[in-house]
Amino acid sequence: MDLTISFFLVASCAVLVTGISKSGFGGGLGVMSVPLMSLYIAPQLAVAILMPILLAMDLLIVWQYRHRWSKPVVTALLPGAAVGLGLGALAFQWMSADLIRFCVGLLALFFVLQYVRGLRRTQTVPAPARGVVFLLGGLSGFASFVAHAGGPPVKGILLREGLEKSVFVGTNTMFFFTLNATKSVAYSAMGQLTADSLRISLMLAPLLFVGIGLGLVLHRTVSQAIFTRIVYVFLSMAGLKLLWDGRSVILG
Repeated sequence: MDLTISFFLVASCAVLVTGISKSGFGGGLGVMSVPLMSLYIAPQLAVAILMPILLAMDLLIVWQYRHRWSKPVVTALLPGAAVGLGLGALAFQWMSADLIRFCVGLLALFFVLQYVRGLRRTQTVPAPARGVVFLLGGLSGFASFVAHAGGPPVKGILLREGLEKSVFVGTNTMFFFTLNATKSVAYSAMGQLTADSLRISLMLAPLLFVGIGLGLVLHRTVSQAIFTRIVYVFLSMAGLKLLWDGRSVILG
């Protein structure tokens, strides 16, 4: 497989940002990884390359926050997530590369809109009802399977729970460690994890340690709001580019 230097630069940035986001700010920013990498390769390959890296990240971060997570929140999210993973597995089999690009672009812009709307809410909001938790857990599971983009729906729930910063990160990590372990088995069974994808994953793997280390430092020193706003600008740009690349789905 012959990949360009531009791809490796973008993929390296995606791994770094994902590591920083997951270990420092409870995830959510990793949604930009697949959209950015999909500018150069098929979304299915981007998902396969990131899978081992995400699982390795989760293992390291779970250990760091193993005593600081909310079991009730994770337990409430998992049933919907399981349904979403199943639907995502079915969709992953028949969706074309352009259709996935278009859908991931829509998801990216939806998550940006969700974030912008959240900035305008200053009043205290009640904890979400069980049905809403199930629905958002399902959306998270589906987006996670198709594009590793399941963070924002869950992040919205965790924010409403009013969790302390470290508990927020630990709960998010424990939830996605469960999802990613399940996805790894599914991807292997579907033949998505190939020798080529694993070789590229191994080349990018050292950056996950850098990203996690930086995230742990930033967790203590940098405002999450400023960091998040910058990355969401890039996410919106990637979403628009993917919609353009996948426009054949609409135009025919």
